[in-house]
Amino acid sequence: MRNKLHPAWPVALVTFLVLVVTAGIRATPSVLVVPLEEAFGWRRDQIALAISVNVLLFGLVAPFAAALMERFGVRKIVLSALILVSGGAFSTMYINSPGQLIASWGVVVGVGTGSMALVFGGTIANRWFVKNRGLVIGIFTAASATGQLVFLPGLAFLADNKGWKTVSFSVLVACALMLPLVFIFLRESPASVGKLPYGADENWQAPVKSEISAGKLAILTLKLASAKKDFWYLFFSFFVCGLSTSGLIGTHLIPAAHDHGMPETVAASLLALIGVFDLIGTIASGYLTDRIDPRKLLFFYYFLRGLSLFLLPIILFQTVHPSTLVFVIFYGLDWVATVPPTIMLCRTILGPDRGMVVYGWVFVAHQIGASIAALGAAILRVKLGDYALAFYISGAFCILSAVLVLRIAKNIPTDKLRT
Repeated sequence: MRNKLHPAWPVALVTFLVLVVTAGIRATPSVLVVPLEEAFGWRRDQIALAISVNVLLFGLVAPFAAALMERFGVRKIVLSALILVSGGAFSTMYINSPGQLIASWGVVVGVGTGSMALVFGGTIANRWFVKNRGLVIGIFTAASATGQLVFLPGLAFLADNKGWKTVSFSVLVACALMLPLVFIFLRESPASVGKLPYGADENWQAPVKSEISAGKLAILTLKLASAKKDFWYLFFSFFVCGLSTSGLIGTHLIPAAHDHGMPETVAASLLALIGVFDLIGTIASGYLTDRIDPRKLLFFYYFLRGLSLFLLPIILFQTVHPSTLVFVIFYGLDWVATVPPTIMLCRTILGPDRGMVVYGWVFVAHQIGASIAALGAAILRVKLGDYALAFYISGAFCILSAVLVLRIAKNIPTDKLRT
């Protein structure tokens, strides 16, 4: 009986699968840009506006979703979000104007996926794990890479060969498959099954559940956190993280490669390959976050990401050139490795009890940056004819962020364990 599998691990597996599907949905717009241009004759910045709205709402919902999960339960919120995304994907199949794309994919899918963002994974990690929490957060973060790997090549093939509507239908099916798994296997907390969190000793005490309403909890947390300068360092750094990843590369790498003559399916495979190396880098980052000062990790990640973005405009996209593969490996290892140390540092702002709500607000910054990059890069592409300036601007912000994260106070949570 001593070696019996702890129930935290099945819950973690279901969480990982939901995050994989969410990441697949989040990656979908990158394979829709060119097909929608060709099908309707819309400008790229018109399509990017819907993606920008989606990305922004994905972030704005996060702190409220975290508070709602604390108030009403994780399973109810995740089930509701899956149903909402299913409805948004279904309605997207019948659009015929940019405004309808904004309403269906931008608003409905944005709110739904935002409710299943990394605040969901962080909530599960905080509730179910004491030992190996950083590693588990790293694994959950790596779900975004797995989602890219699983979904992108197939979605690009469907868009090229079966039409763009099959992409929305695939999203609908993926959400429907998750519903029974979440309903059956996603448990609320260790206490609900008569267990302690994984790695907790017998004297461990669960954080006191807030009696404040979800909305007030989110707003109060923002008010308290905003009085601390470390919060703003994290806020800015994650703004840059979104600016340089999902908003820019995640949205525009495929169209940028297509502009230079690369087939969309090949470009999608490269973006998926970034996901492979991201999977390795993020799990490693979770492991390192349990052992190394998170501030130093963030400096390293942002600095290297900035260098890679400065090099990207000189890479040839016509074929899979060796320099392209170097970028894929180098950038992929760093894609979302920032998340585990950022979550750990969010726990220092107002304490572990409010850590995920603080992270929810920091994640808002991530999505604001991503939203600006998604639309801004498209505008620069329309005005200048290429994406080079967008890559240079993003790289410069990464270097600045690398410097600023070192100004965060060295304050490691008291419940952080070295494992």
